[in-house]
Amino acid sequence: MAMLGKRRPSARKVAPRRQSSPVASSTDDSPGIEVVRLAHDGRGVARNAEGKTLFIDRALPGERVDVAIHRSRKRYDEGHVRAWRVTSSERVDAFCPHYERCGGCDLQHLALDAQRHHKSQVLIEQLARQGLSLPGEPRLLSGAGQGYRRRARIGVKVDAQGRVHVGFRERSSHHLVDIDSCPILVPVLEALLPALRECLERLQSPRLVGHVELVASDRQAAVVIRQLRDDPADWQRWQAWATEQEVGLARLVGRNEPRLEWFGKAPDLSYTLKSNGHSLRLSFLPGDFLQVNAEVNQQMVSLALDWLQPAGSDRVLDLFAGVGNFTLALAPHVAQVIGIEGSPDMVTRLKDNAQGNDLHNVEARQADLGQAPGLQPLPDLVVLDPPRDGAEAVCRALGQEPVSRILYVSCDPATLARDAAHLVHAGYRITHAAVADMFAQTAHLESMLLFERG
Repeated sequence: MAMLGKRRPSARKVAPRRQSSPVASSTDDSPGIEVVRLAHDGRGVARNAEGKTLFIDRALPGERVDVAIHRSRKRYDEGHVRAWRVTSSERVDAFCPHYERCGGCDLQHLALDAQRHHKSQVLIEQLARQGLSLPGEPRLLSGAGQGYRRRARIGVKVDAQGRVHVGFRERSSHHLVDIDSCPILVPVLEALLPALRECLERLQSPRLVGHVELVASDRQAAVVIRQLRDDPADWQRWQAWATEQEVGLARLVGRNEPRLEWFGKAPDLSYTLKSNGHSLRLSFLPGDFLQVNAEVNQQMVSLALDWLQPAGSDRVLDLFAGVGNFTLALAPHVAQVIGIEGSPDMVTRLKDNAQGNDLHNVEARQADLGQAPGLQPLPDLVVLDPPRDGAEAVCRALGQEPVSRILYVSCDPATLARDAAHLVHAGYRITHAAVADMFAQTAHLESMLLFERG
């Protein structure tokens, strides 16, 4: 679920599972295989008797385990635990009943503080691979470990017997895990899950539902149905259900270029953002990029203002601006902010949000940020918040320009480290770092680096 409602990488094929085979002896006197560390994706790392690397699902450093291999590759094997000989003091019981199968979370078996320490180490290690170091331990931004996610995509599938399955993808599989609860979701969305299943089971054509998106704003929740083909009778059933549940309802109809249709008045999908004494309201629509953790997002915005120290005469360039999360937060404190975004729809939302907050020093532009934008006249401050692919072309261009401070917000530490190397080799230095636990209970991490010239 960590990737639901956020920028996603392209789909990758999953290798077929091989028949499990034991690696370590399962006799009672076997010491088991020792897990030495956590991989960046949260799996335990060990070596077998021949020295081959093993990646072991749900294993923790310091544990000794018996392992069964479910996928063998030339340079490493992937396996799962058959039995624990020694367990880690940082192991905890998963709080979600679906954890063993659901692919949404991957670290519920690790204590929350240990999860966050691991994420800090991942950032440090990724930077070290590029020959980079931090001026100190990264700052930690964190919130609740449960009930934080305000957006999710729920899969829907009808099997050969006509049974409707509703849930998230199984780990390393395209199969759905049926769920009736998800303690990671904000309570208003989790409460909708049983009623959502009942509605889907009452439809005459549930096979026409591709997926269901749930989203919660500060004021109202909304449900968006991905409808592969129109079914008027079922649409009436959805309308009655939405009225009963008191949620906004929309559908995406069509396969190639689906159109969004609201039932009745569109709900108020918006969130409040505090910006050093200013209260802003940002509106968004289904499909727009939205940071799924409101509490951690606010901490990131506040830290960005603290690090950047914007002055009244500053000109700011915000790249990958979305609907204005950082653009609008900076606008009350500077002379001008230019927000550049690749999605034309989000550029429209950015303009509307600036006007709605009476911010007249914001300019919204649409551009392909896979290419470096023009940097003239040169800005005083730059903010980057790219997708997982990073912003290599932009960082190469910034390396040629004497910008005072650059804030890079990343959802992928590997591409962040790659891009950071371009800036550091061009004369910038890393002066501040933070790890934001945007996706608690998963191995995904958000991080922030501040670069200064000289």
